[in-house]
Amino acid sequence: MFMTPEFWVAVSFVIFMGIVVKTGAFGGLTKSLDDRAKRIQQELDDARALHEEAKRVLADYQKRRVEAEQEAAAIVQAAKEEAQRFAAESEAKLKDFVTRRTALAEQRIAQAEQQASNDVRAAAADAAIKASEDILRASVKGGKADALVESGLKDVRARLN
Repeated sequence: MFMTPEFWVAVSFVIFMGIVVKTGAFGGLTKSLDDRAKRIQQELDDARALHEEAKRVLADYQKRRVEAEQEAAAIVQAAKEEAQRFAAESEAKLKDFVTRRTALAEQRIAQAEQQASNDVRAAAADAAIKASEDILRASVKGGKADALVESGLKDVRARLN
């Protein structure tokens, strides 16, 4: 039993463990492991804190996005309402313009009709006077005839105009 390699490995291991315990290497090893565990725990805590911070930032950005979408929708709605109001105003102004232009055109047409009627009357009066003058000169002769023609022409002119 003392000559087997397993025995000497076990003895070597016990001696090694004795040296490690005696020199305090085991304490250093445990201290090192404890320090590493603390560091890992600190990193986990930092990661949790960063995770929570990321959640808050994400929630904030989502809130801002929703607010921006609502604001954009409000702007679009206001623009639509403004466009509809502008279209209604433009249509009203156009109708008013057309109405005024139509009234002005009708007024000009009425004036032109009146002027044409006056011109036709004047031409008819001139033609009637000329015809009356020719008839009176042909039917009445002498000095008294000239006075009668002049008097008749004045009377016809006054009545026709």
